[in-house]
Amino acid sequence: MEILETIGFDLGHGETAVAKAVVESIEPPQMLEINNKKNQITALGWHPQLGYLVGEQALIQAGVTQLQISFKQKPNHDLDYRKTISTFVATYYRLLQESKQIEGGTTSYFYVGCPSGWSLGEREEYQKLLQTAGIPQLSVVPESRAAFMQAKEAGKLEYEKLKSSVLIVDIGSSTTDFTLVKSLHEIPVDFGSNALGASLIDHAIFERTLAQHDQKALLEKVFNEYPHHQARCELACRKAKENYFSNEQLYSDSQSFARGFESINEQIYFIPQVNKLVMEEILNQPLTELGQKSWMQAFRAAVSEAKQKLNQQNIVPKLLLMTGGASRMKFTHQICQEIFPEPETLLRPDPEPERCIALGLARVGRWDLRANAFKQEVNKLFESQKLKDLIARQIPELVGLLIKPLADNLIESAVRTGIKDWQKNQTRTLADLETSMKERAQQWLKSDRAQQIINNQCISWFNNQIQPDLAAETDPICRQFHIPRSSLRFEEGIDPAFVNPELRIGDAILADTVAFIVNVVIGGGTLASIITLILTGHFTWPIALVYGASVMAAGMELNRQGVKEAIKTNVDVPSWLRPSFLNDKKIDDICKQIKPEVEKVLQEQLTANQEAFAQLIAKVEQGLQKALSTKVQEAIILIQ
Repeated sequence: MEILETIGFDLGHGETAVAKAVVESIEPPQMLEINNKKNQITALGWHPQLGYLVGEQALIQAGVTQLQISFKQKPNHDLDYRKTISTFVATYYRLLQESKQIEGGTTSYFYVGCPSGWSLGEREEYQKLLQTAGIPQLSVVPESRAAFMQAKEAGKLEYEKLKSSVLIVDIGSSTTDFTLVKSLHEIPVDFGSNALGASLIDHAIFERTLAQHDQKALLEKVFNEYPHHQARCELACRKAKENYFSNEQLYSDSQSFARGFESINEQIYFIPQVNKLVMEEILNQPLTELGQKSWMQAFRAAVSEAKQKLNQQNIVPKLLLMTGGASRMKFTHQICQEIFPEPETLLRPDPEPERCIALGLARVGRWDLRANAFKQEVNKLFESQKLKDLIARQIPELVGLLIKPLADNLIESAVRTGIKDWQKNQTRTLADLETSMKERAQQWLKSDRAQQIINNQCISWFNNQIQPDLAAETDPICRQFHIPRSSLRFEEGIDPAFVNPELRIGDAILADTVAFIVNVVIGGGTLASIITLILTGHFTWPIALVYGASVMAAGMELNRQGVKEAIKTNVDVPSWLRPSFLNDKKIDDICKQIKPEVEKVLQEQLTANQEAFAQLIAKVEQGLQKALSTKVQEAIILIQ
């Protein structure tokens, strides 16, 4: 069945959020609600009559006998952990279907996030675990990719910055992940063990509150016998932390406190409270989980290590994106800005980090499906005969474009230059002139200049003939996927190698015709013009010098071809007569006279050389497919 929607499932250690994107739409994804809230505490409770409850309902519902919070971690074989994750996801899935917020079944594709530092094997194991919740279609993708996609599609990243280096810092409840996105490819910046999560701050507040509590011993006993009470108290500590960082200035006074609250019973209350002084102490106290570093020291060290690793690769990120609920802590912005200063690196904290990943995951899912469909449409074009046919259809136009500049340059480089040398007495006989012109023609046809002409004409041919026909095939694909038509056009030009790959004029296209053109047209035509001038009386006395007047007359009647050969081989016209005999105007006339014949032969021989052009068509098609494939990779980032 067709996939109609993608569901971004951000199962976080501290909070969970879900968003939905319609596949055949470019509208932004929408946040979905559980218990009438778009974000829920990651909590799973068991109620004897109501069954499994999630989020705040699990926290506030009277009669809940079991409660688990903050249970996201790397996949392992602990049966309690596996049951908790599977049950939590299955309950969410059921509630979303019952509330008619998702279609469910095979029409809904779930994309669940995980820390970017998880290995591929860990992702696969996590995906298998999640699939036990009964969701038919589900994939696990890095949360950093979701953050990048959300920033891209929400218009926070310009296209050029998207293609550059972007560092994503995801400060979660259990981990802090650093991911480099370079040229649209994700590269986790690994630090080995990563325990730097904001829940450590919650725990430190909890320990401080418990240590200072008047009924510490009683509370410890209650927590030991009823773990769900401790879970609720830890959430109260988290609430106090969030209240503090949501408005730090309000709690800068020593008499003002951000508080949480949890009632154990009518006589025992657990009330964590923090202000600026308390929070500074907590952030700077050594923590066992961080190797006796404080949270602030560990975060600064992690950012510094990321900077060091990027420096080793000579990478300076253009953007630093901050996401994760704990990225609301202002001191993390300050540390990142100190270590990655502007203007080299621009800091961009996400304004809604608690929703960013869910929205981004829904976008990633839709983008993956549409990008694959986009590539399939382009591949259909490759697999059809359309590219080959449109190239073959325009080959006569290419021949027409090549003829005039090739003929003009061939005449200028071989004929005019050769005759000018004869005119200046640098060539002795007309036979020597013929040999000289043949050599010049052959050299020119193999020259870089000839290749440059072919390149220029091929580019012109591509832009004016191939490009419009190609656009007629690619524009509908671009319209279908809501991306600019220019995405699959070559408006900036194309590499000559794609439209004239390794086909040098002297070696391939005209390999069989060089000798014909030189001997019949250039040699014969040019020399015939000069000999005609001699035989028609413009210059007869040199013949008499060679043969004698009486013999010359008889020879012309009886053996005209022999006389021509004799003139060509033996007559060495005196240097002082050559400029007047063959002045510049006469040279111009000779060049104009042979030009139509050169063009005609080029036309015939190029058109007849089907093997060379069949090779050209095949290579142009391959080059075009390669160029289009590169365009496709650049264009998919624009798909929404």
